[in-house]
Amino acid sequence: MRVLEDELFPSTPGKVKVERAGAMSRHLHRCFASTGTMFLWALFLVAMTATYLSVHSFVDTSSRYFAASWGGLHWERQIRASASPRRPPGSAEGAGLSVLVTGAAGFVGTHCALALRRRGDGVVGIDNFNSYYDPSLKKARRALLGSHGVFVVEGDINDGRLLAKLFDVVPFTHVLHLAAQAGVRYAMENPASYVHSNIAGLVSLLEACKDADPQPAIVWASSSSVYGLNERVPFSEAHRTDQPASLYAATKKAGEEITHTYNHIYGLSVTGLRFFTVYGPWGRPDMAYFSFTRNILQGKPITVYRGRDHVDLARDFTYVDDIVRGCLASLDTAGRSTGTGGKKRGPAPYRIFNLGNTSPVTVPTLVSILERYLRVKARKNVVEMPGNGDVPYTHANISLAREQLGYKPTTSLEMGLKKFVRWYLSYYGYNRGTHTFRNS
Repeated sequence: MRVLEDELFPSTPGKVKVERAGAMSRHLHRCFASTGTMFLWALFLVAMTATYLSVHSFVDTSSRYFAASWGGLHWERQIRASASPRRPPGSAEGAGLSVLVTGAAGFVGTHCALALRRRGDGVVGIDNFNSYYDPSLKKARRALLGSHGVFVVEGDINDGRLLAKLFDVVPFTHVLHLAAQAGVRYAMENPASYVHSNIAGLVSLLEACKDADPQPAIVWASSSSVYGLNERVPFSEAHRTDQPASLYAATKKAGEEITHTYNHIYGLSVTGLRFFTVYGPWGRPDMAYFSFTRNILQGKPITVYRGRDHVDLARDFTYVDDIVRGCLASLDTAGRSTGTGGKKRGPAPYRIFNLGNTSPVTVPTLVSILERYLRVKARKNVVEMPGNGDVPYTHANISLAREQLGYKPTTSLEMGLKKFVRWYLSYYGYNRGTHTFRNS
């Protein structure tokens, strides 16, 4: 109690002013000391937070790296082995291409990769195995490629690190770019997927190619869809392509403009191929001939679209083997890129070709051929074609490809569908006696 009184009421009146000043000084000192402590604590918390975020980022990055489906010495050995040409006896030294095939587990990609490997070229595939259609079909294609010594990397062409790594491991001579978001009607449901794959993905690939040393020559799949609302037939490469009828077509047209830009600025050798309705074994389930086959065998009705004034739709159906020959001829005649490290040293080839069959067939005729080979009558719902971006008619003028590539389609729709049906029944295990599928 005495101590408390001494603090509050000093015994010497003359010292009151001094004691009050001292008390104030002590109060300010405690205040500043408290503020300094708070500041130190704040610094400590900031440091701890920064440390946590750094560690979290490191762990997250590391986990993504170790969880990635690519990388490592074993992976690199697989890439090099798959990319190495297997030259037949007596071939010239250095013969054989080393080709990166994008979309290798896709329909056309699988057929092209197999054809390249069979003739002795080195092939490495890349595919993201997305779920646009049943991924099990893509995995079956990958297994088929693997049995022929073609390694397929599971990855996205938008992954710049992966592409840079591939070009670092292998000096590819060529790129066959077939990866894309396909389908006209699906663009109305998921337009962003088309921009992501067909534009952003293309740019990512071109960036990797122009930075590569040596730069590869590029052959890529455009589409007959770029002709859009053009009514002049047969479609020629000289016709206008600035009126696309669908977002899919617009992205492919954008791809042609983008590839031209990279050819002009960076000296990349580029060949664009406008495919006309490709069909055949291992095809895409979203294509009409494929879905018609499935529904006919299952006893389900099929929808047959019809154009204005009750005009039947017609397509220039092109068998996949003919498309493959056009792709390989384009690779063989591509010419060299002229850039080094992203710098152009001179003009490089830029080409565009139609690859079609030149014999348009109506959709009802297609259905009748399928009925004959399936031995089942189709239940048809004939409706007017909706405004979904489809065009009523396609017909390819292939004179330029014939002249410069030696391209000559040889498979009629009758023969091509016969081969497709044989594959379909075998792959899905259809039993005609019980009308059931073993593997559906």
